[in-house]
Amino acid sequence: MSATIIDGKAFAAKVRAQVADEVSQLKSEHNITPGLAVILVGEDPASEVYVRNKGKQTVEVGMNSYEHKLDASTSEADLLALIDQLNNDPSVHGILCQLPLPDHLNEDLVINSIAPEKDVDGFHISNVGLLGTGQKSMVPCTPLGCLMMLRDHHGSLSGLNAVVVGRSNIVGKPMANLLLRDSCTVTIAHSRTKNIEEVCRAADIVVAAVGRPEMITGDWIGKGATVIDVGINRIPAPERGEGKMRLVGDAHFDSAKEVAGAITPVPGGVGPMTIACLLANTLTACARANNLPEPEGLTA
Repeated sequence: MSATIIDGKAFAAKVRAQVADEVSQLKSEHNITPGLAVILVGEDPASEVYVRNKGKQTVEVGMNSYEHKLDASTSEADLLALIDQLNNDPSVHGILCQLPLPDHLNEDLVINSIAPEKDVDGFHISNVGLLGTGQKSMVPCTPLGCLMMLRDHHGSLSGLNAVVVGRSNIVGKPMANLLLRDSCTVTIAHSRTKNIEEVCRAADIVVAAVGRPEMITGDWIGKGATVIDVGINRIPAPERGEGKMRLVGDAHFDSAKEVAGAITPVPGGVGPMTIACLLANTLTACARANNLPEPEGLTA
């Protein structure tokens, strides 16, 4: 029997609808409009598309969108000055600087110059530390989206055995911390893990975030387990014509879905949740800045 397909596109639409309702309420009851500032340095085509989508969805939920497009040659001093200006702008509740940055800019320095309470990407070292110690923080968008889908599918995650495959600062580590906070028993597996197939097979939840196309096959998955596939990989698709590519995850979807109880597809799974959670984080940051209740179901 094939797995239940967790529809990230539909779930993200539901999250955006809730954010839009909350924003409308903020405007009508408190005369407050959340604002998201996005900084793009250079002309990376993929980043430009992503920033354009962020701006579009920000406006669609009723928030203010502030886009700052800078030349690839922008100096570190000028970029930091812009961030400082946004840190001190009360109409801006969320700030993100689109990565990757040009080589002459220090990513860590730039990320850590954003005020932690406005760091809606959740990458600031203070937010990393707060999350790791179980305190209130801004949470990285992709892991937050994964957690929302897991809670929706399972209800309580307490006592479940979760394996996170991948130890990146952006997904693997924060995902493990979020699962721990929901009382899972958590293992982080990686390239040096011995008997990694057996480790994954013992899991109730497998979060695939390793960055290797279709690495996790059906024989790695325990019967009835939930697979959350964070991977987005382009591989050749000769069946579509010469030079054509297709998107696949870190899990081998066709074999995994025959064993798993539930699985996210690629595309259409975790991906759409990332921007939806960025909007949710901006709303949360706005609520905190104004000492208002945080939106229910949109935080960790």
